[in-house]
Amino acid sequence: MFPFIRLIKDVWLASRQPRFATFFETHVTQHRCWPHDLDVFLELNNGRALTLYDLGRSAMAMRVGLIDVIRANGWGLTMAGSHVRFRRRIRGFERFEVRSRAVCWDDKFMYLEQSMWKRDGECASHVLYRAAVTDKKGLVRPDRVLAALGKSDEVSPPMPDWIKEWTVAEDLRPWPPMQD
Repeated sequence: MFPFIRLIKDVWLASRQPRFATFFETHVTQHRCWPHDLDVFLELNNGRALTLYDLGRSAMAMRVGLIDVIRANGWGLTMAGSHVRFRRRIRGFERFEVRSRAVCWDDKFMYLEQSMWKRDGECASHVLYRAAVTDKKGLVRPDRVLAALGKSDEVSPPMPDWIKEWTVAEDLRPWPPMQD
């Protein structure tokens, strides 16, 4: 089940923090790995990790002002792709934080990165998302979203090579997938 209470808590806390001055600030949320987050190996389930990343992005969107803008315009949010690396286990009852930030954008998508950090300073996982704002006609261009946020003067930093290479690989991937 989706952790609605955690979502409400994180978005509520974010709504009481200062709005981001720029689109590229990092939002940090604090978490604990509860028993219902565990897999059979008694560590954070990979699917639940992605759900907890959802919470971090929602809180970040609140601090950027995006939640208000999508409500006002009748827009939606979607993920158009993701790439995850899991490197360290997060065990039951362990505390950790999720760091969320925008990296760059192109003519269609915004690229966001998030990471989970253990108390000992080790990065447990890292995810890159290709995100989009949508309306009834399809994708809303990032420049239009930024204008609605009152940040039309913000310019995307150059896309890092590792993100460029991922987008190239994504473009080469067949869609729809082959069926046997």
